[in-house]
Amino acid sequence: MSKNRTIATDAAPAAIGPYSQAIVSGGFLWCSGQIAMDPASGELTAQGIEAETRQVLANLEAVLAAGECTFEDLVRCTIYLADMEDFPIVNDLYAAVLGTARPARATVAVAGLPKGARIEIDAVARVPS
Repeated sequence: MSKNRTIATDAAPAAIGPYSQAIVSGGFLWCSGQIAMDPASGELTAQGIEAETRQVLANLEAVLAAGECTFEDLVRCTIYLADMEDFPIVNDLYAAVLGTARPARATVAVAGLPKGARIEIDAVARVPS
């Protein structure tokens, strides 16, 4: 049985704790949660839920690409929102950016997110063979 493979890319923010951007295991890419951090500065620079959502999805796309996946390979996403009032905006942007991809998904209201972010998304993708 093969070991887990760590995925790391400079195109997405570095982990801000003791975890990896993603792990490949059992034919799947397990992506850690992405917030709207700028990959270069490591700071939360996006302002407002629309800008944050776009940055989160760009960060997620970069991690997927580093693991040789795309949005089409997603099988599961979880969206964490600091305010459920943001759900319609997030949902519309998510649908537009993911295109025809429609992975299983949950959206969860949370009391807070790292660095004061308003949104975080984690994901699981099947690694193409």
